Amino acid sequence: MKFCSECAHPVELTVPAGDNRPRYVCAQCTTIHYQNPKMVLGSVPVWEREGKLQVLLCKRAIEPRYGYWTLPAGFMENNETTAEAAVRETEEEAGANIELGQLFTLINVARVHQVHMFYLATLRDLDFAPGEESLDVRMFSEDEIPWDELAFPTIRATLELFFADRVRMREGGAYGFHTLDISKPMRSDV
Repeated sequence: MKFCSECAHPVELTVPAGDNRPRYVCAQCTTIHYQNPKMVLGSVPVWEREGKLQVLLCKRAIEPRYGYWTLPAGFMENNETTAEAAVRETEEEAGANIELGQLFTLINVARVHQVHMFYLATLRDLDFAPGEESLDVRMFSEDEIPWDELAFPTIRATLELFFADRVRMREGGAYGFHTLDISKPMRSDV
């Protein structure tokens, strides 16, 4: 950051009085510019018929990780709830109509200043199509998922936890709520 978004004067990186970390501060109007993590919201949209469960994945049409598979997700906008963001992103990326379930994963990716949250979701129908940020949208059973072509560690972790919870459900359990931290970059990020 070079200039103040309030008055357009240059900012300087300094520790403001009463704070404990450097912030961009405008010397002219004294506005403190806080930079906080971005929220990434998405869903795990599933379709189950006759005991066969499939998950909807999107093939990315944008960087980073162009051409890799992901769950429908994206950055939360101002003036929306996390649930609204998850539904919107699923509609935008996959053209999918979902019934949103419980929050399933909350994953901290501190090295890139992000928090990823995924909700469980049920597809209301099989009328879906790629949005502008997707090359393809497809249903996958667990054994068909392109594990080596997943875009991000948060996607892999969420899917692995989802299928592990499915096993527990067959044994009388339920889906859990999972939190974890991902601190190592992907090989292509190095």
